[in-house]
Amino acid sequence: MLRTAATKTTRSITNRPQSLLRTLAPSAPHLLRLFSSSSSSNWQLTAPRFEQPKTTAPEPPTPKSSQHAYLTRDPDHPTTAIIYLNRPEAKNAISVDMVSQVREALKQVRKDSTLRTLLLASTSSTIFSSGADLKARRSMSQDQVYQFLTSLRAMLRELEEVDVPTIAVMEGPALGGGLEISLGCDFRVASRKVTKLGLPETKLAIIPGAGGTQRLTRLVGPTKAKSLIYSGRAFTATEGYELGVIDFLAEEGQSAIDKAKEVAKSFAGSGPIALRAAKKAINGGVDLPLEQALTLEQECYELVLGTEDRLEGLKAFAEKRAPIYKGK
Repeated sequence: MLRTAATKTTRSITNRPQSLLRTLAPSAPHLLRLFSSSSSSNWQLTAPRFEQPKTTAPEPPTPKSSQHAYLTRDPDHPTTAIIYLNRPEAKNAISVDMVSQVREALKQVRKDSTLRTLLLASTSSTIFSSGADLKARRSMSQDQVYQFLTSLRAMLRELEEVDVPTIAVMEGPALGGGLEISLGCDFRVASRKVTKLGLPETKLAIIPGAGGTQRLTRLVGPTKAKSLIYSGRAFTATEGYELGVIDFLAEEGQSAIDKAKEVAKSFAGSGPIALRAAKKAINGGVDLPLEQALTLEQECYELVLGTEDRLEGLKAFAEKRAPIYKGK
């Protein structure tokens, strides 16, 4: 899971719940009028029904131009958006244009209050991303490399700060910057066929420069992170699952994208404001002292008390039906 800096979060928990609500629902200002002090009752959601997984990955939609990355809505699951990396001829090497286009897609995601989940996937079934574009890097000046890395790091921070659950979908290898991109997501889903994941930068006499030393360490602990980064070795998706780098493995005969959509579907029955509040509480509190983290949780909890969705959840429970949440 991603981490939010403790200093930033400590400042945020001193604000009133209304300011947090503006952060969680910037496109729904009417939520500010729904704040109340009513309390919630114990209730459960009707569990979603899962379709049988398909044996082949569906073809991603064709982009309108030769974009290196683009955003689309999953036609089968309208509350799920997908950002596709789209440089298959270059093994999805991370280009200046790719970073710029992912950042633009993330802007659109932040404006959409109807989303429950964001997937980050590849248009190729054989590669997630091979990492930095080393061919282009050779022709860059030192200043240009610095500017590129600054933009890439900003992209990953923006990905981390998306307020809905995010899932990296790996049908093929993810190396170097490619794996670092996946570490910016809440979850990583991989096909069992993936044989190469890793951070090989030390073998090139550099180190992971887009957050890999920090995010991997927070994910698997310093000892495992040091072993993987010092050696620069590649590992399989199955080993990655055992290490804690991969959160979900596709079943035999199942594609990673179908597994990721299955995971996303498990979130679809949850209230969208509740998802955002829960993510903020978890990510914001993980590096705080417990008492401060509990204060943050309380403020995030207060955000959902006055919403129409909370009342709909209680009503649906009483009527023994699935709730219909509107993000209000």
